[in-house]
Amino acid sequence: MNGNSADVPATGQDAPVNRRGEERVPARFEVHFTYTQEAARALRAYSLNVSAGGLCLRTRKAYDVGSPVRMDMTIAGESFQLNGVVAWVRDEAEAVGVRFTDMSEEDRTRLQRVIDSIKR
Repeated sequence: MNGNSADVPATGQDAPVNRRGEERVPARFEVHFTYTQEAARALRAYSLNVSAGGLCLRTRKAYDVGSPVRMDMTIAGESFQLNGVVAWVRDEAEAVGVRFTDMSEEDRTRLQRVIDSIKR
C-alpha cells in the first residue's frame, strides 16, 4: 500500500489534520468493492467507521491514494452502490479511507439517516 495520506500535512507533523466535513461513527459492516481497473474481481472488506462523505475499511489489499473504487454495502438494512476514491492508506493498520464521489442527493440523505440511527 502507498503510505500517502490526504489527512497528514506536508509539514512533517505527526498529528493528522481532520479535513472531513461529516462526523464519522463507528460501524462494522461488510463492503464488497472493486478497483475500477479490476471490475471483474470483487473484494470483501469490513468498515471501521462511516460518514455521509466516506468510510474507513480494513483490507489487506494494497491500494494507492487516488484509486477509484466501486462499493456495494448494506448498512442497517439499507443497500447502497457507491463510487469512491481512496483518500488515504495506513499500511500498519491495514486500513484504507474512501471518499464517496458522484453520490446522488437521495443516497446521501438515506446514508445520513442510517448514520443518525447508528449514533442513537
